[in-house]
Amino acid sequence: MKVLITGATGLVGSEITALCRKNNIAVHYLTTNKSKITSAKGYRGFYWNPANGEIDMDCFEGVTALINLAGASISKRWSVAYKQEVLKSRIDSLKTLHQGISKLKNNQLLSFVSASAIGVYPDSLTEYYDEAEPRVDESFLGEVVAKWEKEVDAFRTFGFSIAKVRIGLVMSDKGGALPEMARPVKYFAGAAFGSGLQWQSWIHIQDLARMFLFVVENKLEGVYNGVGPNPVTNKKLVKEIAKVLKRPVFLPNIPRFVMQTLLGDMSYILFASQRVSSKKIEEEGFVFYHSNICKTLENLYLKEPTSTSSDTVFHKEYV
Repeated sequence: MKVLITGATGLVGSEITALCRKNNIAVHYLTTNKSKITSAKGYRGFYWNPANGEIDMDCFEGVTALINLAGASISKRWSVAYKQEVLKSRIDSLKTLHQGISKLKNNQLLSFVSASAIGVYPDSLTEYYDEAEPRVDESFLGEVVAKWEKEVDAFRTFGFSIAKVRIGLVMSDKGGALPEMARPVKYFAGAAFGSGLQWQSWIHIQDLARMFLFVVENKLEGVYNGVGPNPVTNKKLVKEIAKVLKRPVFLPNIPRFVMQTLLGDMSYILFASQRVSSKKIEEEGFVFYHSNICKTLENLYLKEPTSTSSDTVFHKEYV
């Protein structure tokens, strides 16, 4: 198997790439930064510019699977212009890939999996969402995910398996949301947001990387939630972060209007509540290494060993 990865130098992409290399899976990756193009045994970079529809067609050589993670970060103040960039970066990336694949004379692709987000699910303190949920959140994120996933569906004409992984809150000490949440806790300024009752459906970055490769290797189709089996409330998450960092949490919860003033519309993601099920991917045979939030935080911050030392990605019939 040879995998082509977009967004390979980002937080999730770096983890997937490292896992591929551990499993002796050759990786081609696309980057918009020519200085990041490198070549080593089983690892080779190629330039592309989705905004202009430009792609190095050599990136597809021998590739049997495609993992798409491309898109501008949502963790940045949402000006009108940046909202357009968030959506456009995702759509342009998919259109450029589609155009590239359509030009291939020898298409060896067997599976394609694209990132998506649980932000598509409506904000709710009581609902428990699975992939069959037809409703879309009436927010900017809901709009982005709906259009993002619709663009992925355009690849169905090629005949290989198509899957979408709706990613939740990614737990990593190397970047993403967790370090931002942990920083005020470290300085004795930790507090829950709003009521603190909003659900946070999280996943350890190691499990997320394994899930992407599991979907690819087994040629799964359809939508899968990229979350662990035990969502927690924001209040519980902040409490567990404080426990691991040995810090007290004594400040009152942070009101919504304060974060709205500081972050603008982007503050929505701090207060949105999506309790999301991981049952569908588990029924395919995927086994989570990290299902307890306390143990996960200990693994990340105290470097406690994982319950299994193996990072091997098994086919579902062997799990």
